[in-house]
Amino acid sequence: MKRKIVKTKAKQKQKDCVVIPEARQEIRFGTDGWRAVISKEFTFKNVAILAQAISEWVNGDLRKPAGLRRRVAIGYDTRFLSDEYARIVACVLAANDIEVFLSDAPIPTPTLSFGVTRQQCVAGIMITASHNPGQFNGLKIKTAQGGAASREITDIVEEYLCATDVKTTDFEQAKAKKDLTIFDFKEDYVQFIRSYIDLKAIKKARCKVLVDAMHGSGDSLALRILEGTNIRAEVMRADINPSFEGGKPEPIEKYVGGIMARVKKEKFDLGMILDGDADRIAAVTSDGEYINPQKILALIILHFVRNKGKTGGVVKTICGTTMLDKITAKLGLKLYETPVGFKYISDLMTSEDILAGGEEAGGIGVQNYIPERDGTLAGLLLLEMMVYQKKSIKRLIADMEKEFGRYYYERAAITTTKKSVDLDKLRSISRVLGKKVVDVKTFDGVKLICEDENWVMFRPSGTEPLVRAYVEATSMSKAKALIEFAKAILKKI
Repeated sequence: MKRKIVKTKAKQKQKDCVVIPEARQEIRFGTDGWRAVISKEFTFKNVAILAQAISEWVNGDLRKPAGLRRRVAIGYDTRFLSDEYARIVACVLAANDIEVFLSDAPIPTPTLSFGVTRQQCVAGIMITASHNPGQFNGLKIKTAQGGAASREITDIVEEYLCATDVKTTDFEQAKAKKDLTIFDFKEDYVQFIRSYIDLKAIKKARCKVLVDAMHGSGDSLALRILEGTNIRAEVMRADINPSFEGGKPEPIEKYVGGIMARVKKEKFDLGMILDGDADRIAAVTSDGEYINPQKILALIILHFVRNKGKTGGVVKTICGTTMLDKITAKLGLKLYETPVGFKYISDLMTSEDILAGGEEAGGIGVQNYIPERDGTLAGLLLLEMMVYQKKSIKRLIADMEKEFGRYYYERAAITTTKKSVDLDKLRSISRVLGKKVVDVKTFDGVKLICEDENWVMFRPSGTEPLVRAYVEATSMSKAKALIEFAKAILKKI
């Protein structure tokens, strides 16, 4: 991609712009978009400034489709004021001669990403803070392929912050002039997912499925996709609750006790849990046992290869499960390993033949789709696997673990007394809980792999005195011991 250099005149406007010091400090893209506290950094003014910067990137750096205006799709989730922030972005883009397709309702991030490709947009913008607490909101940029924007793209957008004055237009006038179209992104998405999964096989199955939308934008899309089948599907927490019950719309055990209890009590065959913007997933067995995303990715890979005859590479992040190493080795699949962040997986999905890729937090992307994670689709593929093999989800997991081993995964956010952590000292650790360290990976934090295949990883925050520790072991007691080891080590350095 040819990068446009901000010229002297633009730089002079940056200097003259009174908001630039504040905006350039407050608007920073992280691993998955820009996220900030509502009314503190995430303000109407800052959102407009960022929208103008995105407009400069779209008009200055992206190739214009032959005979067409540049078109951008905009979506938003169920968070406080998300629809208002989306309207602000839409008005700024429209004022910059960019054709805007704005969602008519809250939608999942993958629905917006799919719409970007279906409507031939040059980019997409999603207003969401994903699984963050309710006081946060955020903005994600999507490429023309529907994938996550790379660091190169977000760096360019940040350089455009306040390079020019913010332009905007009246919302109703923009609609009247057809610069802005209110659009239903859900219809095309539902029809595509219905064609992607084997609805004919699923139609005959008699299963009970419970979906936990966690008050997010996943809502009842899975139910729409399953219409006309014998699947008895229900959704819980589909109402809008911007406080997320005082917690986070994150599919981890801490926040999903309700669905775990209900699946067991009401005898559902499968529970699906979606995060705030429905691009991540966890699941629940019929007896109320939590299924972590790493096992879901592993099951989907086995389903694709053994039940559907598919081939291709597999992508995991540096803190992904060792089970994927075992599975890909036995199936003869190429395994890629990336830093943390789905954008790295997304990049590989656009350049390589990837069967499936996923991150430890529940984002899973699959072949012959957009290079994007999708919690709803991942959950439906689990259901499809159950139908194909005529086995419960618990039995499928038991069979997989019998063949490839059982691994216990834990993670923790550990507060440190220092803003920075001495990574050299972490790299020099030679033994962990009495076991020899046989490999050290350092392309994103420090990962220490021991002779017994157990491992511990340290990943400093970079913005606060916090280190995220990830561990995996062949027993839960060892996994918990590794977390305590990580805490103890961080106190010493």
